[in-house]
Amino acid sequence: MQDILVLYYSHHGSVRALAERIARGIESVPGMQARLRTVPRVSTVCEATAPAVPDHGAPYVETSDLAECVGLALGSPVRFGNMAAPMKYFLDGTIAAWQNGTLAGKPACVFTSSASQHGGNESTLISMMLPLLHHGMLVTGLPFTEPELSSTERGGTPYGASHVANNGSSAQLSDSESRLAFAQGKRLAQIAQKLGQP
Repeated sequence: MQDILVLYYSHHGSVRALAERIARGIESVPGMQARLRTVPRVSTVCEATAPAVPDHGAPYVETSDLAECVGLALGSPVRFGNMAAPMKYFLDGTIAAWQNGTLAGKPACVFTSSASQHGGNESTLISMMLPLLHHGMLVTGLPFTEPELSSTERGGTPYGASHVANNGSSAQLSDSESRLAFAQGKRLAQIAQKLGQP
């Protein structure tokens, strides 16, 4: 089995729900499995530390996860049109992986959730693509061959799967958001598989 890292930060559960659907899409491809990981919150108090193991959800990411994966799905909630600080903080600490080319040539995709329509989903997705491009990753989106991209009334963009929580009131994915997240995971796994073939 080959692992695809599904790395996310989720505050209210929407991004975690997307991550879980992406993971199911990955695992629908024979020979591929998802490795769900998260990042700790960033504290405003310098002395505060996160527990070594999260209270719930996926374990924290380790640098070995980056080396061992054959692809990466990266997710964060929208924060003023950008990724959340915990994800940015983690990515800022991946200098050694960048210097070593750990992620170079591996496929990647991005996903996000906002509280409202026009809340910054697409700019957040682009903000997460930039460090992946610096790492030499092959960033993939969602093609318009996915019919939900043309019919969704909530989340979903060609830049990556997304969710609109309707002012933060719902972590529940719509049917189209769920299908698009699954399709994105499946597509990432299929691309990783093709890239790994001699």
